[in-house]
Amino acid sequence: VVIFTIIIGVPITQLRVETARPIIRFSEAIQKICMIIVSWAMMLVPYAVFGLIAALLSRTGVEIFFGLSYYMAVVILGLAILMTFYLLLVWIVNKKSPLTFLRAIREPQLLAFSTASSAAVMPLSMKTADERLGVSSNVSDFVIPVGATINMDGTALFQCVTTLFMAQAYGMDLSIVNLVLITVTVVAASIGTPAIPGGGVIVLASVLQSAGIPLDGLIIIIGIDRILGMFRTTVNVTGDLTACLVFDKFYGLMPNNDAVVEEVMP
Repeated sequence: VVIFTIIIGVPITQLRVETARPIIRFSEAIQKICMIIVSWAMMLVPYAVFGLIAALLSRTGVEIFFGLSYYMAVVILGLAILMTFYLLLVWIVNKKSPLTFLRAIREPQLLAFSTASSAAVMPLSMKTADERLGVSSNVSDFVIPVGATINMDGTALFQCVTTLFMAQAYGMDLSIVNLVLITVTVVAASIGTPAIPGGGVIVLASVLQSAGIPLDGLIIIIGIDRILGMFRTTVNVTGDLTACLVFDKFYGLMPNNDAVVEEVMP
């Protein structure tokens, strides 16, 4: 979708203003319609999260979380460290309070947690970047779609930890060379991970196979992937919005970002 959009968008820039204006207005109208639909959906998100977790626990049971508690704790701890890095980046580069930043992006984070899909959150992320973070629309319109497609830092962390966990479960000793190869493979694979629920597990199978790790244990991971997917998608979306702020700091067209952020942030 992103590649197709770029292929269409570049020729549009070569058209005359009078010729391109209807296409641009049509695209803007579609975006505004999507924003209205997303605002309606946000009213149901808290109820959807409750129902989703209740349905998941009824199918898998609480016991599966106790059995894999250490593995889940390591993944969530790693995601928390990655989230802290994003907040520090916002504080150091953009001179923004991390708490203020978190309050401003709470809606896309909540939607990411409930849907476990970066693609589903993309319209709301763009709206949040423009209206609540004061990011230039030229930056957000480029960074958010690209980030939702290839910026899967949380997914890469999940795949790396899961690969090491599976290797230890099968009693496999991994050398430094193996660890480096796994890291490179995971980073490359995460870029191509589809932004849909369960997309990380789909790509994880190829990573395990390339490392020579049996795929049988992947069944266990699938049982808890939905919960971990909520956390890693939240981190991925936070990374996209952080990248928006950083890019806007150096390439944005709005010199009064500080005033905008202070005005729109609660």
